[in-house]
Amino acid sequence: MIEKGMKERLEAMKKRDIDINEQMMDPAVLSDRKTMSRLGKEKASYEKTLAVYEKFLEAESFYNQAIEMIEVATEPEMVELAEMEKEEYEPILAQLIEQLKIELIPKDPSDSHDALIEIRGAAGGDEGNIFAGDLFRMYSKYAESLGYSVNVLEASVSDAGGYSMISFEVKGTEPYRHFKFESGAHRVQRVPKTETQGRVHTSTATVLVLVDVEEDEVEINPNDLVIETHRATGAGGQHINKTDSAVRITHTPTGISVNCQDGRSQHDNKDKAMRLIRARIFEHHKAEQAAKESEIRQSKIGSGDRSEKIRTYNYPQNRVSDHRIGLTLQKLDIIMDGKLDEIIDALWAQEQKEGLEGA
Repeated sequence: MIEKGMKERLEAMKKRDIDINEQMMDPAVLSDRKTMSRLGKEKASYEKTLAVYEKFLEAESFYNQAIEMIEVATEPEMVELAEMEKEEYEPILAQLIEQLKIELIPKDPSDSHDALIEIRGAAGGDEGNIFAGDLFRMYSKYAESLGYSVNVLEASVSDAGGYSMISFEVKGTEPYRHFKFESGAHRVQRVPKTETQGRVHTSTATVLVLVDVEEDEVEINPNDLVIETHRATGAGGQHINKTDSAVRITHTPTGISVNCQDGRSQHDNKDKAMRLIRARIFEHHKAEQAAKESEIRQSKIGSGDRSEKIRTYNYPQNRVSDHRIGLTLQKLDIIMDGKLDEIIDALWAQEQKEGLEGA
């Protein structure tokens, strides 16, 4: 009932799981934090698939036993019982096979990574910055509900509230998978606190979600990096305007530049800047590859471009609309409290649909 190619892939996955389990028992690997983390994430990426496969194998065994009983039984009662069992397991097997097809859709290799997220206030001035702060709180609560940790990397606080820019990391099991669809322009429609006549204003904030990649996952020639130190500016702690603790790194081939100044030392800021520059260069290469692939097949979910309007948050009507998948929910208050599961699940379902259509 299961295709030969699918069976071979699942058996290879089982074999790989055994191999990873053996590696993770090796004292040399146990003492290597990075290797343990990498193996743990790889194992987590297919655990659900193997769990479904185990259910399939169990159901298949009962089904085959029923077939065998039908062929060898001589008593009508035994044949009838076996026929009933066969009929019971046929739809179960069909459902599990469909689940396995979805599970075996090639996954984004970045899904298992931690995420680096940057939010900027955009159109609307102060109101855009305030909304950037609202999005940060929403994402923080969503991350916490999933058991993730959130650490702020850089933040430029707006005088009116919120942030003109805030970047933060989300660490745990598959954070990028949960946040990757959030890149783009988020539009808010509401009455600002400073509005005296009750008029609804439209403002935007932009979100960029990057993959937190390891050094060996993206090739960067050190000679292509220009690293500069300078004194930090603005609010930011005891080092401001006292030492050259801020670090700016520019990747000359792409022109990508990052600046970090909120760390406690120059070393801390350089480490953050290197992580961000790696993530941005990785994203740059990924976007180039996606552009080539989009000539063949354009994703319905969207490119993740920061200028692409992906969602509208309408406060007067307590409504959220995701424009990529035509989803509208009358529960803005709940979503802003970090309960994003319904939206994320719908985006995953669209991704799976596209994966099946392209398989």
